[in-house]
Amino acid sequence: MMRLRVLLSLASTAVLAACATSGPPLRGEQSGWNNTPWDGRSAYGQFLAGQAAMEDGRSEEAAAYFQAARNLGEDPGLIAERAFTASLLAGEVSRAAELAPVAPGGTEGVRRLGVLTQAVDLLSRGKGKDAQALLADPTLGFPHRPVVTLLTPWAAAAAGDAAKAQTLPELRNDRLVQYFGRLGHAEILERAGKTAEAEADYKALMEVAAVRPMFAIDYGAFLERRKRRDEAVALYDSILADAPTDSALLEARARAAAKKAAPPLNTVRQGAANSLVACAAVFSNERQSQFALAYLRLALHLDPKREDALLMVGDLLDQGGDPEAARAAYARVPASSSRYPAAQGKIAWTLQNAGDKAKALTIAEAAAKSPNAGRSAQLVYADLLRANDRWADAVAVIDPLVVAEKDKPDWRLLYMRGVSLERAGRWPDAERDLQQALSLNPDEPELLNYLGYSWIDRNEHLAEALSMVQRAVKANPQSGAMLDSLGWAYHRLGDDKAAVEMLEQAIEFEPGDPDINDHLGDVYWRLGRKTEAQFQWRRVLSLEPTPEQKAAAEAKLKDGLGSKGPAKAPAVANGADTL
Repeated sequence: MMRLRVLLSLASTAVLAACATSGPPLRGEQSGWNNTPWDGRSAYGQFLAGQAAMEDGRSEEAAAYFQAARNLGEDPGLIAERAFTASLLAGEVSRAAELAPVAPGGTEGVRRLGVLTQAVDLLSRGKGKDAQALLADPTLGFPHRPVVTLLTPWAAAAAGDAAKAQTLPELRNDRLVQYFGRLGHAEILERAGKTAEAEADYKALMEVAAVRPMFAIDYGAFLERRKRRDEAVALYDSILADAPTDSALLEARARAAAKKAAPPLNTVRQGAANSLVACAAVFSNERQSQFALAYLRLALHLDPKREDALLMVGDLLDQGGDPEAARAAYARVPASSSRYPAAQGKIAWTLQNAGDKAKALTIAEAAAKSPNAGRSAQLVYADLLRANDRWADAVAVIDPLVVAEKDKPDWRLLYMRGVSLERAGRWPDAERDLQQALSLNPDEPELLNYLGYSWIDRNEHLAEALSMVQRAVKANPQSGAMLDSLGWAYHRLGDDKAAVEMLEQAIEFEPGDPDINDHLGDVYWRLGRKTEAQFQWRRVLSLEPTPEQKAAAEAKLKDGLGSKGPAKAPAVANGADTL
C-alpha cells in the first residue's frame, strides 16, 4: 500500500494517558457485557483482574472485568475510564461511546479521547450536527487536533453545512493536515459537483513530489469517474515506473485500461474514516500503538470493510502479542479482494510463529496460488519455505519471479534466491546470484557480508572477501553477525588475535547467537585458551542450536579441534536477506 509506506515527518506525540499498554484484546472467559454482579467476586478483585488484563493487552477481557467492578460498586469514575479505554481498544466503539468519561474532573487525556469517540459514533449514526458540535470543543486539543481538523469538514458535510464542509482545513506546520485535508477538500467539492475546483486540489497534490505516489490513485479514480481513462492510465504508469510491483496501482491501471467501472466517490463516512486511518498510520510509525489502534477502531466503526485498516489492526494486535485476534482481523479481508493474498500471508506467519508450521505453509501456498496472487504472495510463500529449511522448494518458487524481472532484476530477489541456493548446496548458482545482486547494489552491507563470508569460509578470493566484510562492518558496526564474519575472516587468514577481538565484540551485540559463540570457542582453542573454548561450546548447547550445531559442539567438547577448523554457514544479520 503506497500510501502507508510514505513516511511523514510529524511532531511526536505523548503516550495515551491512562490507557493500556500496546497489547491487543483477547477473547477472555468473561466476554460480553454482564449487567449483574458476579457471585463471590469483590469489586476490587474485578478491578485488579481488569488491570492485569489491560497490562497483558487483553482489552476485551479487561472491559468485561471493569464492567463487573462497576456493577459491584467500585469507584465509578476510575472504572468508567478503564472500561471506556478497554472497550475502545477491543473495537466495541458504541459501548465505548456510552462509557466515555467526558465530564470534567477525570483524566484529561481520557476525556479528550472520549469526546472524539462520541463524535465518531454520532457521525456513524448520521448525526452530523451533533458530531460537529462535539468536534468544535476548544479543549479537544493535543494529541487529537490533527484528526479533529480533518474530521470537521466531514461532520459539516453530514450536517448539511456546505460552507464549513467546503472550507479547506488548516493546521499550522502540520503536513498531515495539509495533504489529507486537501484530499478531503477535493472529495467534498467533487461530491458538490464542483469538479474543476476538486481537480485543482488533486493537481496541487500531484505537484508535491514527496506525496505524489501517495495520492495518485485518488486522482486517477477522479479521472476515471470523468471518463478520462487514458489520462488515468498515464498517471498510474508514471508512478509504476518507480514502483513496478505495487499491487494497488497495478489493479487500478488494469481497471482503467480495460475501461471498467470507475471506483465510486467516498461516502461521508468513508472520507472521515480515511482521515482516521491516515492519523493512525502516523501514530503507528511513531510507535504510539495505543493511539494507532484506537483510531483504527474508530475508522472501522465508520467503514467496517476498510481493508487496509483491517490489516493494520491485525499487525498491531500481532505485535502486541495476540496472534489469535490478529488472525481474526486478517480473516475479515474477503477472498475477492486484491489484498486477500497479503492477509492470508500474514495469517500464515502468525501460525508459523506459534509453531503450527504445517498449517502456515498450507495457507501460504494456497494464497500464492489464489487468483489475485501477485509477487508479494509468492515471496511470502518462499520466505516461509526458507523459514522451515525447505531451501530447494523456495528456489523453485523464486525462479519464475527472477525470470519475470530479467530485464530489470531486483537485487533483493537475487539475494533471496542466492541465499536459498547456497543453503540448498548449489554454491556455483548461489555465487552467480550473489555477485549479480552485488553488481546492482555494490554498497549493500548484507550482500557484502554474505558473499564475503561465503568466500572466506571456502578459502576463496580471501583478500577481496576481507575487504568486503570490512566494508560491511564499517557500514553497520553494531551488527553482531557482521562482526562475526570479520572475526572469522581474520581467523581464516591466520590472525587469531585480531579474530578474537572482533568475535568478542560480536558476542556483546549477539550474546545468544550459537554460531558466534561457536566461532569464539574455536578461536580461543587456537590461541591455547582451551577452558574458555570449552565454555563457549557448552554455551552453544544452551542456545537452542540446530542439530548440526549441536553435533559439532558436542564433538569439539569431546575431542577439541583438529588441525583445521570446521566450516560454517554464512551469517545472515536479522533475516535481512528477505524482501
